[in-house]
Amino acid sequence: MNPIPRRAHVLPRIVLADSTVPIRLSAQGGEGLFQDGQEYIVSYYPTEEFAERSGWRPGCAWRVRSREGALSLDVLFEGEQEHVFWVEEERAGERFPIAEARVYSLQPDLFALRPYKGDLHIHSNRSDGREEPAYVAAACREIGMDFVAITDHRLYEPSLEAIRAFEGVPTDLLLVPGEEVHPPDNPVHIINFGGRFSLNALFGTEAYPKGVEQMMANLGAVPAGVNRYQAASCLWCFEAIREAGGLGIFCHPYWFTNHRYTPSGALTSYLFDRQPFDAFEVIGGFHRDEIDSNTLQVARYHEEQKRGKRIPIVGVSDAHGCHNGELFGWYYSIVWAPQLTLEAIIEAIKGLRSVAVEAVAGETPRAYGPFRLVKYALFLMREVFPEHDALAARQGALMLRYLEGDMAAREGLAHLQGSTARLYDRLWAKP
Repeated sequence: MNPIPRRAHVLPRIVLADSTVPIRLSAQGGEGLFQDGQEYIVSYYPTEEFAERSGWRPGCAWRVRSREGALSLDVLFEGEQEHVFWVEEERAGERFPIAEARVYSLQPDLFALRPYKGDLHIHSNRSDGREEPAYVAAACREIGMDFVAITDHRLYEPSLEAIRAFEGVPTDLLLVPGEEVHPPDNPVHIINFGGRFSLNALFGTEAYPKGVEQMMANLGAVPAGVNRYQAASCLWCFEAIREAGGLGIFCHPYWFTNHRYTPSGALTSYLFDRQPFDAFEVIGGFHRDEIDSNTLQVARYHEEQKRGKRIPIVGVSDAHGCHNGELFGWYYSIVWAPQLTLEAIIEAIKGLRSVAVEAVAGETPRAYGPFRLVKYALFLMREVFPEHDALAARQGALMLRYLEGDMAAREGLAHLQGSTARLYDRLWAKP
């Protein structure tokens, strides 16, 4: 196939499946692409080759004349799939490729939702990270995150510090309370995402030992190799996070440290069997020499799915610095929700509407999760998120300036507030 010289800007880019939608192809960035009055050949390819009602067949094409620098046509988008428009011009009987554009059609359930990018596990210098909580939050927006929780080791307060830093400041970043929970004498790492209170703070009170003791009494038999206390401790923690209104995340069970996986394989299997957690960290913050751990977590996810489990998943960076060249921005989640609120994000993850993304620097991004969502996520990463991320980067840069004391940055943020939502309004067809 001939190389594609240009990418056309297409609106809308997300349409309702099985509907006829007028689309408009024009130049990216306002530069000339289609000459007014000239006729172009637009070949159409539904990528699943599903188009029973439209009469599509290989080689299906329209001849479209450009008006005001754009090509307009009405298309019946059948089924849930990606659609390719290949534009050529004819010269002396030969066709020459001019541009390509892509559209995605969705069934009503997904069409009504919006994709939000987030990091549910990241550190600041209040534990072992490099930057202050507010700085980490702003830097996350600068790389395209829509929501983030600062989850320092054994500390809940840093997440609140980040929230307070931008209280009343017009941003589009949802800042969520959180912490990395380390139960006493228990190797399992747990994320409290969005809980109204700190679990780490409870470990020094009577509530924890009494609660775990009761859990142990009601636990029944446990498999060989499972530490009874550790099992009960995990169950108590996940239940407490739900009582706090948060999302309890089972973190990196295939972290290789001190010559072994931590936690033990027996305890990991027990937790998958009982599934007391709300979400599984299927992609975590592993460096290049540790990526085998993510490979194992993905394999375990698929194995549990094969066993009939329904496992909500997330991807997280677990970054300990925003500018040290590794982890930050490498791993994140895409969550489909009706709106950007804590409650909607938690409900979406629990409802299996999330994927984990692995975007290691210099490598092709990959998405993991339900096939339908992965396929859609790949389209979003290629065709939608670059524009989204450019807007987020402007906001993040202004948030960082605001933290430095530049009060003019607040005015700039007010001007940009809602810009990513407005972008989505333009890219989504009107229902």
